[in-house]
Amino acid sequence: MNAPGAMLSRSPAPAGNPPSVAPQIVLAVVCGGYAVGAAFGWGSPEVAAFMGDFGLSFAAFLAAVSCGLYARKRRSRFRPAWMLFAASSGMAGLGNGVWGWYEVIKGVAVPSPCLADFCFLLFAPPAIVGLLVLAKRPVTRAGWVCLGLDSWLIAGSLVTLSWSLALAHTAHFQGRSVAQSALSLAYPLLDIVLVSMVLALHFRRSSVHRSAINTAVAALALTVLCDALFSSPLLREHYRSGQILDAGWFAGSMLLAYAPWIARRAGEKSTEEDLKPAARRVQPHGSRPIAGSLAALTPYLAAAVCTLGILTNVLDGRRIDRVVLFTGCTVVLALVVRQGIMLLDNITLTQELAQKENHFRSLVQGSSDVIMIAAPTGVLRYVSPAATGVYGRDAEELVGSELASLIHPEDLGRVVHEVRRFLAAAPEDEPTTRIECRFRAGERRSGGDGWLNVESTVNRHHGGLIFNSRDVTERVRLQAQLQHNASHDALTDLPNRALFTERVTQAVTGRRASDLDTAVLYIDLDGFKQVNDTIGHQAGDELLIQAARRLGDSVRSGDIAARLGGDEFAALITGDGTRDLAAREFRIHEIADRLRIKLSEPYRIDGREVRVAASIGVAFAEPGVSPAGLLRNADLAMYRAKQAGKGRVELYAPQMQDEVAHRAELVGKLRTALSDGAFALLHQPVVELATGQVTAVAAHARWRSAQGILFTPAEFLRVGDRGRFTDDGDRAAELDRWQLEEAVEQAAARHRAGYPVPVAVRLSARRLLDHALSPKGVESLLTRHNLPSRALVVELSESDPRLPLDDLERRLIALRRLGVRIALDGFGSGYAAISALRRLPVDVLRLDRGLVDGVVESARLHKITAGLLRIAGDLGMQSVADGIDLPEQVLALRSMGCTHGMGTAFSGPLDEHRLRRSLTHAQYPVPDLAGKGRAVVLTGSGLPARQGGPVGPESLVHPPLRSNSETSVPPT
Repeated sequence: MNAPGAMLSRSPAPAGNPPSVAPQIVLAVVCGGYAVGAAFGWGSPEVAAFMGDFGLSFAAFLAAVSCGLYARKRRSRFRPAWMLFAASSGMAGLGNGVWGWYEVIKGVAVPSPCLADFCFLLFAPPAIVGLLVLAKRPVTRAGWVCLGLDSWLIAGSLVTLSWSLALAHTAHFQGRSVAQSALSLAYPLLDIVLVSMVLALHFRRSSVHRSAINTAVAALALTVLCDALFSSPLLREHYRSGQILDAGWFAGSMLLAYAPWIARRAGEKSTEEDLKPAARRVQPHGSRPIAGSLAALTPYLAAAVCTLGILTNVLDGRRIDRVVLFTGCTVVLALVVRQGIMLLDNITLTQELAQKENHFRSLVQGSSDVIMIAAPTGVLRYVSPAATGVYGRDAEELVGSELASLIHPEDLGRVVHEVRRFLAAAPEDEPTTRIECRFRAGERRSGGDGWLNVESTVNRHHGGLIFNSRDVTERVRLQAQLQHNASHDALTDLPNRALFTERVTQAVTGRRASDLDTAVLYIDLDGFKQVNDTIGHQAGDELLIQAARRLGDSVRSGDIAARLGGDEFAALITGDGTRDLAAREFRIHEIADRLRIKLSEPYRIDGREVRVAASIGVAFAEPGVSPAGLLRNADLAMYRAKQAGKGRVELYAPQMQDEVAHRAELVGKLRTALSDGAFALLHQPVVELATGQVTAVAAHARWRSAQGILFTPAEFLRVGDRGRFTDDGDRAAELDRWQLEEAVEQAAARHRAGYPVPVAVRLSARRLLDHALSPKGVESLLTRHNLPSRALVVELSESDPRLPLDDLERRLIALRRLGVRIALDGFGSGYAAISALRRLPVDVLRLDRGLVDGVVESARLHKITAGLLRIAGDLGMQSVADGIDLPEQVLALRSMGCTHGMGTAFSGPLDEHRLRRSLTHAQYPVPDLAGKGRAVVLTGSGLPARQGGPVGPESLVHPPLRSNSETSVPPT
């Protein structure tokens, strides 16, 4: 079978179970038995009379009971018809019963007229009305008129024929009374009316309960036929009860009794509403409405019968009877009137059809959608003019083409499957379906042999299909673009994190067991933030675009590069089955180093050369590692590369995860310490080097461990200030806020106790820019504890060049307006401090510990320190040397012009009790040149100071100092 035939071939619908034939067999046996008995005279005249009278009465009453029960149980618009049939059968049964009363019980001849005659006369009217109920009702007045004319045409023709053959003799029969003559004429006339209704309504019957209606019509037709035979004078004179004629009446009654139940046995639905879908069933192409053709020929057949009756009189040489002449004229007149009505009706229908045809032609031809009709063979029989604009091809060009040749080969199988499924479904269950495929376009749309995305609504049409198609190419492109945007980075057009994670998952879960060298490269651009801060974000975006282009060009065709966000990129390097661990590490490391070199080359942006480095972390897809774990391992390796000096390639090692776990444990301890109040605040005196006077104290936060050891939180702060761990950064900020509040609260308590010394609190520049440490917040804190603003010194411990100095300058100026003094910590440790000194409002310079440690031994460091102190003096700033541990350092710094200092040469960090005891003495002894050669012990520190001389155990009064990160718990 070719493609079009295969596409439009329909699967045969499964046939239902056929109804049982047992009731028909029983009915045939009963009627046949009665006919056999009647043919042989039932064995005796008495039995024949009984079966001919009471047998017919029983059959008629059975039909009345059957129709009545059905009408009572089944609720439909045909219920009155079955009730009328029950009444008609009841009249027939009563008439036969009366006839049997006279003939069988009394044994006398049936008088004429009698009650039986009236009962038989009342048989026809209910049956006639019942047939009217069963018929399709005309919807127009012309239809009702045509129905009446058709009935009269049939009745008139039958009257003409019957009058010519028999009724004329009956009407002129001598020796009968008027009643007898009227009855003799009434029987055949009512039968003629009944036959007319049967014939007129047979082709107008409703499609609902078709089998039941056909059976009822057949039963009534059989009864009328027997009545017509009985009305014949030749048969009536020799009629006896129980003869073969009674078998026809008996069979008619039995058929009418069986008629209402045949629909249920045949599996038909019981109500008209249930059968509405069946009424819409599509007829096969080429079928002819035979019933409609016969119905149209009925008036002409009636006229022919009427003509036959007149010709019979003429051929017999008899004078044409006035009844025949009058009836024939009325039949001809009715036929003329009917044809006139039909002609006018046809003219009206033709005009309406033309209007509707023009209307639908305008709709079809003016529609923006393409309407195509395909024959059952798959050949296009009609294509609307919209094909020119939609497909770029003329409609005439498409007509006659095979539909399958116009569909993309990749979509043809799916379209054929959908069409087969649609044609196999019931029309009432699925009237339409929707198909989307690629359709061959003309040169006017595609410029060549291109394809359009077309969406079609498909309907059935005489065994073929109607396609209502529209071009959805732009919608498909938009959907594809939206899907691409959802999985790709908008700036660089590289796959984003979601798509990269999906590809990593596919590579990890779908790789072969031997592919152990599949790796993920996590890439970060070092110094990218400086590019944004110095030359702008637009230049930073251009740098990212160029870096993405380099990365995409550097990976292999089977690999994938992605942008994860910000300046972070990644690459998935698929394995080649290498099992040698050293070989795979060498191969991946070589690829990563090539990417690092490529990404670290200078970038040309806006006419300037910009340089950034690339730190790359590598992690292999080891067995048992999940996709998320693989990405995490590569991320950890990348941060190890940044910690190791940036611009490096690091391979993931399991100990990196241990370090993360250790850092997480430290963070957990920090959280616990903050929530449990395990932090303590110690203060270290700041001493004037000339007099030994304590001029201020510096606050130091310590964490009290479970063993009673106080540790500095520097390690925790490094974790928290890393910037990548947001939650930990919040914890570090919380620690700084606690330190500031605690320092202000304790300083206020010392002021009230008579120790009015300022307190210095070390804060990072990043923390000073937080909203929580705004000048208003600091002012509120000082006011709440009633501490003078001059008693607070804020030490700027970090001057990160990446931070905006303008914002930091405005924040420090606002603090100075409150009266808070500003100190610059770590002065001399780098260019950042010099830049901060140039821009920021600073009152105090604190020399870095690295300048103080070697100031006595190194002449070069001595000169550098002296120069810095001279700068501080020239700027009118107070200078504080941090980390003075030896008396020689005190002498050297004082000689250089340093005004203040702090360190173990005077005192270490003290708790509140020891600090107040130290402040009571107000000053510490300082060494001088006159005391050279004498050991000087500085009180209050608990630590020795030495001057020259050999270094030995005897030169120390106390044990060696502990590390600066660990301090014993001082006594309380």
